[in-house]
Amino acid sequence: MTTGIGRPDGDDRAGRTAFQGAPGAFSHEACVELRPWDEHVPFETFAEAIEAVKSGACDCALIPVENSTIGVVEPAATLVAEAGLPVVAEFWRKIQIALMAVPGADLAHLRTVHSHPVALRQCAAKIAALGLDVVEAFDTAGAAREVSELGDPTRAALAPVAAAEVYGLSILRNDLQDSDTNRTRFVLLARQAG
Repeated sequence: MTTGIGRPDGDDRAGRTAFQGAPGAFSHEACVELRPWDEHVPFETFAEAIEAVKSGACDCALIPVENSTIGVVEPAATLVAEAGLPVVAEFWRKIQIALMAVPGADLAHLRTVHSHPVALRQCAAKIAALGLDVVEAFDTAGAAREVSELGDPTRAALAPVAAAEVYGLSILRNDLQDSDTNRTRFVLLARQAG
């Protein structure tokens, strides 16, 4: 198994890489960074992203299966194990989580923070210190999109910095993750190895 995901020598064709989440999500960032030649196709659930590979709608799927702060990422890890698809590559990627809200929002007036349950767990101590109520969302970038659409200055999202730009939000704090060495292991699934 390789430790990185690179373009095979002599392969100049673009493919389709499935990921779970909305544009701007951590998985989307990983796709852009590691497979920039592909079309990146978002799916709401890990199961849908994996099924897209099984059905042939996508060539591969990039799925997070483990985090250095919280351990196994579920249900992703179980779905990968049960998928019957080969893992053709894997890598660890640093995860920095930003707290973002609509422009003009003030940290002191925030009441809730929205994000994927895995991201919320990676920031649990800092969320508690801020006294915020958590609201689970299907994805980090999806939470940012929702906070933007609601326009409520008492709501914030935990998401990658890039999601703030995509959805017109302001960064209130960078690096909200509890661990400075927070990393996630992604695996690349394909219909066949090679």
